[in-house]
Amino acid sequence: MRGYQLVQGSSRSTTSRSRLDSQCRQILEARHHEPFSVLGRHRRADGEVLRALVPRAAFVRLGEDGPWLDRVEGSDLFQYHLVEGENLPAHYSLTWEDGMGNRTTFIDPYTFAPQIPDFDLHLFGEGRHWHIHRLLGARTWVVDGVEGVLFATWAPNASRVSVVGDFNHWDGRCHPMRVRGGSGVWELFIPGMTAGTLYKFELRSQDGAILLKADPYGRQFELRPATAALVPTPDIYRWQDAAWLEARSRWDWLHQPASIYELHLGSWQRDEHGHFLNYRDLAHQLVEYLQPLGFTHIELLPITEHPLDASWGYQTTGYFAPTSRHGTPDDFRYFVDHCHQHGIGIILDWVPAHFPKDAHGLARFDGSALYEHEDPRRGEHRDWGTLIYNYGRNEVKNFLLASALFWLEEFHLDGLRVDAVASMLYLDYSRNAGDWVPNVYGGNENLEAIAFLRELNAVAHDRHPGALVIAEESTAWPQVTRPTHSGGLGFSMKWNMGWMHDTLVYFSKEPVHRCHHHEQLTFGLLYAFTENFVLPFSHDEIVHGKRSMLGKMPGDEWQRFANLRLLYTYQFTYPGKKLLFMGSEFGQGDEWNESHALDWYVLDYPLHQGVKALVGDLNRLYRTTPALFRDDFEQQGFGWIDCNDAQHSIISYLRRDGGQFRLVVLNFTPVPRQEYRVGVPQPGAYQELLNSDSEFYGGSNLGNGWVEAEAVPWMGLPWSVRLTLPPLAGIILAPTGD
Repeated sequence: MRGYQLVQGSSRSTTSRSRLDSQCRQILEARHHEPFSVLGRHRRADGEVLRALVPRAAFVRLGEDGPWLDRVEGSDLFQYHLVEGENLPAHYSLTWEDGMGNRTTFIDPYTFAPQIPDFDLHLFGEGRHWHIHRLLGARTWVVDGVEGVLFATWAPNASRVSVVGDFNHWDGRCHPMRVRGGSGVWELFIPGMTAGTLYKFELRSQDGAILLKADPYGRQFELRPATAALVPTPDIYRWQDAAWLEARSRWDWLHQPASIYELHLGSWQRDEHGHFLNYRDLAHQLVEYLQPLGFTHIELLPITEHPLDASWGYQTTGYFAPTSRHGTPDDFRYFVDHCHQHGIGIILDWVPAHFPKDAHGLARFDGSALYEHEDPRRGEHRDWGTLIYNYGRNEVKNFLLASALFWLEEFHLDGLRVDAVASMLYLDYSRNAGDWVPNVYGGNENLEAIAFLRELNAVAHDRHPGALVIAEESTAWPQVTRPTHSGGLGFSMKWNMGWMHDTLVYFSKEPVHRCHHHEQLTFGLLYAFTENFVLPFSHDEIVHGKRSMLGKMPGDEWQRFANLRLLYTYQFTYPGKKLLFMGSEFGQGDEWNESHALDWYVLDYPLHQGVKALVGDLNRLYRTTPALFRDDFEQQGFGWIDCNDAQHSIISYLRRDGGQFRLVVLNFTPVPRQEYRVGVPQPGAYQELLNSDSEFYGGSNLGNGWVEAEAVPWMGLPWSVRLTLPPLAGIILAPTGD
């Protein structure tokens, strides 16, 4: 027998008169809190004994041809009493037979020491282990030269935790885990297991309920509706984006252009059978499509693993796994890498504000309100039917912080857009009186969430210079994008929801009525520089009966397209970074529907082609004109020429970069204006750089070419120009030679 020195033989007997003590009974009933105290090799008063629980085994022996273990009568527990002087390897193997001639040999998992260092557990308990995802979950592992998989999870209130999967018939008795003291972490190294193995955790709660849970730290999952995790393959992807990352680390994003294409991977495009595309195919198609349009970034709706397509990814269950709908983690790495190599950054929509109640997920993970609050007044979003993280619990905070850093580090992402920040900041968010619990000072601020967000931003910006963290925050909370050391939340940028709402309400009005709503165009400049704003026309604005961007526009077909072109001209010349949701760039007529691809066929029609061409030209002008982006977040980058012409629904302003400037004039009515005088800051000729009414975009082609400034003071400026303002259109002019 290889590896064993026997001093005496053993009979083939599989029964024993051994009586079950209470410890063994707990093992057999899968109730034991510390299985390593019973299973494996142990010294007792009457000598050494090894025990193994092997359900479905008829016989068990040491090694492949060693002595047989005795079955403890009436159970699946087998044991062997070592004779003094008998020599076994530290990590001995066992072979079991099922009575039908099938044999399986395995190294006993209960011969291995704890694997996670105490220091890591200490950091996790303090909420400061930025790479805890490298220890919790499942990882291929080598111990004493033995290859296998290390499993670990956090479940402090469980009475027993086991690893289950196809490899053990999903039987929680087979591989119970050891608990690491007061850390609440359970771990087990299973030798011989390989990458690609399906698994879950089976937990017994304190009240005896059996729970089957997906791995919170799982790195890859089955295709929905299945919910098991897969042991991940070691990362061997060879990145080719070193130049991009080096440049990003020096990127002055405050003073550089950012034009973001918001994207839902599952419905941007599908194959001929209506199936999802692979990340690699999407990478090539998107780069080919977006490069000519000039977008700087793609913002992905959540691709963190989620069970329900209709949630668009916002009800996440896998915070460390790209969804398997589009391929493997390496396929997603290729997606990011390919985009980087072609000059396009990737931002991920990331959701720390809530999580779903799915039974296989985080909800009451160990039978207690572990990740959430027990009190539904703090732990549940009534509107969404989801649960709220307990940001004050160190291990929960660490889970979220590690997830954020995981995406930035492991997948080289260029930023995170943090969803639903307002719901995190306010304890009474969307709640009736009496349905929320004030903080310790009696206020409605969620102090724990505020501390979490500040730490998130501080750590992310410190470890990944140039990466963005963008808040979707819909209230007037102060200093969202100001540094944490000065009392701010520390975000890079914030969606300007007020500007978006006012603008879309204004554009929905018939032009004849717009003169009565002129302040909706001008009010935003009162606060435009209080934060670092992104101007978002996002997915939220074109669903649930809100109509598409084109569908919001009033008038006949020509006017609707003219209004849309005017809207985008306004957006791209207004202070702030830009965001458009997919399909909006070519004026899709129908609302977005996540269940099928965009209506690409509309690009067969000239008016849709015109909108797309305008967006491309706006992007190019924006990216190459410092006056349109350099001081997006600072007052000196903008100056009104005239904001008071409500009667004609016309506004005019300058965008500046030091001494350089661009003149923007917008006509929000279908009435052309001839000889319309606008003040300018300097003499000379002015050239029309862009006109949204151009025939190239489907307009009436009414415009100016170039005009000469006159020494006629106007609107507080020393010179002025007389312009032809096309209907429902915007024009951008520059002094010649500038």
